[in-house]
Amino acid sequence: MKIKAANGIARILQTEGVPWVSCYPTNHVNNALGEEGMRILMMGEERFAVAVADAFSRVTCGKQIGVCTVMANLNAAGIQMAYGAIAQAWEDSSPVLVITEGVSQGASRHTHYDIAEALRPVTKWVGKIDRADLVPDYMRRAFTHLRSGRAGPVLLIVPRDLGEYDPDEAPYSPVKGWRSGPDPDDVKAAVTALLAAKRPLLYVGEGVYYADATEELLHFAEMGVLPVLTTLKAKGAFPENHPLALGVRGSAAAHFLQNADVVFSIGSSLFPNRFSHAIPEPRAKTIIQCTVDTLDINRSYQTRHALIGDAKLTLRALIEEYEKQAGESRRDRALIEEIRGARAAHDAKFRPWMESNDTPINPYRVIGDLMKVLDPKASFVTADSGNTRDQTSTVYEARIARGHLGWGNVSTLGFSLAGAIAAKLAFPQRQCVNITGDAGICYMMGNFEALARYGIGITTLHINNGGYSGYGPGFWGGGHDPYTWKVSDHGTACSASMARSLGWHAEDVAEPARIIAALTRALDENAKGRPALVEFICSHHPVHGGWVGRE
Repeated sequence: MKIKAANGIARILQTEGVPWVSCYPTNHVNNALGEEGMRILMMGEERFAVAVADAFSRVTCGKQIGVCTVMANLNAAGIQMAYGAIAQAWEDSSPVLVITEGVSQGASRHTHYDIAEALRPVTKWVGKIDRADLVPDYMRRAFTHLRSGRAGPVLLIVPRDLGEYDPDEAPYSPVKGWRSGPDPDDVKAAVTALLAAKRPLLYVGEGVYYADATEELLHFAEMGVLPVLTTLKAKGAFPENHPLALGVRGSAAAHFLQNADVVFSIGSSLFPNRFSHAIPEPRAKTIIQCTVDTLDINRSYQTRHALIGDAKLTLRALIEEYEKQAGESRRDRALIEEIRGARAAHDAKFRPWMESNDTPINPYRVIGDLMKVLDPKASFVTADSGNTRDQTSTVYEARIARGHLGWGNVSTLGFSLAGAIAAKLAFPQRQCVNITGDAGICYMMGNFEALARYGIGITTLHINNGGYSGYGPGFWGGGHDPYTWKVSDHGTACSASMARSLGWHAEDVAEPARIIAALTRALDENAKGRPALVEFICSHHPVHGGWVGRE
């Protein structure tokens, strides 16, 4: 029996194990999804629909693909609004599937906007379906791109007038995805260089997450007694309470990166940007880079040794070769003590703020108390762009894989809410929290109603200091944007009141002694399927661990 092209897409998504599709009307594929009994999550606008799907792919490390639909056609406003979210997925190599409606046959003369050409620079692949019976072929190609090689967003353009096809004549089976391992000679050379190092450092990127290689990473680090520094996107890939963990940023991370003679990178592009470390004195260091993408090799630094392949297969090969060349695991008590001392120096700077009784509340006190309330083995935390991202990544201790979600090359405001939603949908039993500031809260308010409608129990922490912290004048200096930082204070604009009016549990907190009780109440409401917001009246305190080369 023949079916419409859009219904074929819906059935294929079900075959691929996609649990839901996020959207914002209109798109004829949405109707097909409804007809096929597939769950639809309708968000408050197009950018956020893409963001939720993007975040789902990230938090599941690509094991489940986030899918969204976006309006287009002659009225391409939806896909134009979504462009920024798709571009963020492209920059951060996130495998999200975006389905949009194409211009009908013969109607292209009526528009100046070419959807495929406009989105091609920020997608891994664009597929424009022009015949109904080609739906399985295009879906197969889409999922091949999504599950193999370097991750990235895929755009499928599905015109409304494609007609029907017979799924029995054009059958579909799920796409597996393919991995490749490194050249054995490259593995030998890399291990030889590692064993010759006096001060080696493991620099771990998000590729370890996507390869499901966190256990192999732990084994390799312990075997070689190697200090581990992670990128912001890889935070939590190595347990941050481990004696070899340096975290993401701060004085301990900077000390070991500065003094390393061999930087052994696994799953990272090593691209220095605003949200990552530059490698200091790179010509004086041996850089070993394990990556799935040859475009990363010799891109930012000279790569002395390259291992091209999936991080899991690469780490397994490294472990086997290390055992051959080195024998038993090393023991280096002096190194462990050095790491402990460096971390203690880092804590000595930030711990007083995390325990501060000052009012307005120091934002680090909020993070410190949050760590006391959350179950470190069953929670998820993410933070918005700006100081909330910088402060959280500096002191929050992530102990489990994907216990934290961080950003890479770009970081759009409001994305932390999408991250928390996606995490709750992926890990229903976890406590899921996102932290945002005065700028970020404005980007996410329009989507609060959707969380109440769907009963998604996450907690949003609003660090309210009446302005964009670090922009305006203060004890840290003049600020980098002294004319554009001030917003309405809590007496004028109360986000807790707004959230309550939309069905959320919400409180505003001005005293440090009330933080833990407020957080506990919010998490209790989450357990009932109710979203919660806690608004903290905080001070401007834009102090955080810096990036090496970014001071």
